[in-house]
Amino acid sequence: MAQIGIVSVGTFIPENFMTSKEIAEKSGIPIEVVEDKLGIKSKPVAAIEDHTCEMGIKAARIALEKGDIAPEEIDLIIYIGEEHKEYPLWTAALYMQQQLGAVNAFGFDMGLRCGTTIMGLKVAKDMMIADDSIQTVLLAGGYRNEDFIDYTNPRTRFMYNLAAGGGAILLRKDHGENSLLATHLITDGSFSEDVVVVAGGTKHPISKEAMEKGLNKLDVLDPVGMKARLEEKSMKNFLKVIRLSLSKSGLTEKELDYLGILHMKKSAHHYVLKELRLSEQQSIYLEDYGHIGQIDQILSLELALQQGRIKYGDNVVLVSAGIGYAWGATTIQWGKPQKEVEK
Repeated sequence: MAQIGIVSVGTFIPENFMTSKEIAEKSGIPIEVVEDKLGIKSKPVAAIEDHTCEMGIKAARIALEKGDIAPEEIDLIIYIGEEHKEYPLWTAALYMQQQLGAVNAFGFDMGLRCGTTIMGLKVAKDMMIADDSIQTVLLAGGYRNEDFIDYTNPRTRFMYNLAAGGGAILLRKDHGENSLLATHLITDGSFSEDVVVVAGGTKHPISKEAMEKGLNKLDVLDPVGMKARLEEKSMKNFLKVIRLSLSKSGLTEKELDYLGILHMKKSAHHYVLKELRLSEQQSIYLEDYGHIGQIDQILSLELALQQGRIKYGDNVVLVSAGIGYAWGATTIQWGKPQKEVEK
């Protein structure tokens, strides 16, 4: 079977940041709670020109330069950014193809909310193995769902960490390094209508009245029921996808060296590390970035490489959870396979 490896990653972070103080002032929550419980010291927010797909394109250009790959070498572009982008009913991957000059590629958009990067890695790997003509794949996209946050709505408090940015991953068949191993995904449709933007779809078209009522912002329709069901399933499924991704990759928990985890409240982050017997050095808490949706895993991977937290031969797991509800994890063996290293 062909080996699929990560050639390079790239991220784009907007220049504008919202501080914990600003979040506290907007929400009425004490700054100590924002920083110590929600775990947000600051987070990037989009400027007017920081459009969703454009941020993904900027990240893709960084990844291409770092990987020394020309746009003409790309065979497939998978847009892994959000549905909230420059235009509705629009295929962002094709605009990305045009702007990058990837004239030999084809592209499509995909979405699984904050689980899109993990889902995208699985889809890309499976397509590359199945199709001999797909040698090089770009996964890229942007995220700015912070636009949908109403800081006066306490039902969406757990989403006050939503931020903005772009990310990209370049994959190549038989790259020989940074091998994608197994992915495991879980979805549970019982949460599918818990977190929604009420107005803007066919059920409730956008209108002046809807906007005046704030129905064009994210909301939680059944906060009590959702909390009860999530408490029963969320952490269990989060740990389950990590463990099954490792197991399907032929690895044990003891062989996990770094966890690229999305931003969540501090207590949940520490709980996951404790359950997996990982030290704080074996992950990065994104308190200076907030939650950039499905870009978190790419950002965590890049920061860990920059800070020397991932070494040659390490086993890395990228893990996500997204409203809907979806949980996913992908295992990566960084560097060359261990047998080759030993040689």
